[in-house]
Amino acid sequence: MYLISNREMLKKAQREGYAVPAFNVHNLETVQVVVETAAALASPVILAGTPGTFSYAGTDYLVSICQEAAHRHNLPLALHLDHHEELEDIRAKVVAGVRSVMIDGSHLPFEENIRKVAAVVRLCHRYDVSVEAELGRLGGQEDDLSVAAGDSFFTDPAAARDFVVRTGIDSLAVAIGSAHGLYQGEPHLDFQRLAQIRAQVDIPLVLHGASGIPEQMVHQAIELGVCKVNVATDLKIAFADAVKRYFIEHPDANDPRKYIVPGKEAMREVVEEKIRICGSAGRL
Repeated sequence: MYLISNREMLKKAQREGYAVPAFNVHNLETVQVVVETAAALASPVILAGTPGTFSYAGTDYLVSICQEAAHRHNLPLALHLDHHEELEDIRAKVVAGVRSVMIDGSHLPFEENIRKVAAVVRLCHRYDVSVEAELGRLGGQEDDLSVAAGDSFFTDPAAARDFVVRTGIDSLAVAIGSAHGLYQGEPHLDFQRLAQIRAQVDIPLVLHGASGIPEQMVHQAIELGVCKVNVATDLKIAFADAVKRYFIEHPDANDPRKYIVPGKEAMREVVEEKIRICGSAGRL
């Protein structure tokens, strides 16, 4: 198998009423855990990387690792550019083999956001690369992306239709109250707004910042048209906490082949749970 766009997997999820989980990966170990678990559960998955992840791992390394994972497990995989902003950076990664892109112009004025996103769509569709964009802006912290609560704003349902038509995007990330990173208190999602957005656009919708959102809320979002659910922080916390515990119990440990194993197992539990919540098991 090989790396693919997420276009058809999200359309299938939309038709059948489930969501594809998108897990932020950072290295060999996170790719192994996500893909092995997805293969065991026959679940479609998306492997997402922020600009920081691609800088850390190296685009060539990350593409090669994901291609090998797809081949080894005979699994169609989407390696996805998460929150990328620069056209030339996106172009270089598409040429390197990436087939799924999220262009983030959410910080720009509406017309400028449209122009930037449309330019990325024109580039990517020539390579059969799917494009996701965001209208509205999530607060919180994800890698180098930090948005203060006062700078976040919800997606305008009336503007969503115009945005989708004029850009030609394949999926739309919506801002309805979720946030990147850890939640301070109980998250509150604006499901009425989500229903209004769904009534305006017919492409798959994307929920960012799903770590920490209660299961029932995720299910309700899927019922209202969300077809892709992003998970990042839950994986990082599970991995870090398990490795920390290992070092407390084994203070003289120095072999990464041993102390990383409990971190991988903790991430595996998170991946299994998110696949269950999204209803994607057995959907390949």
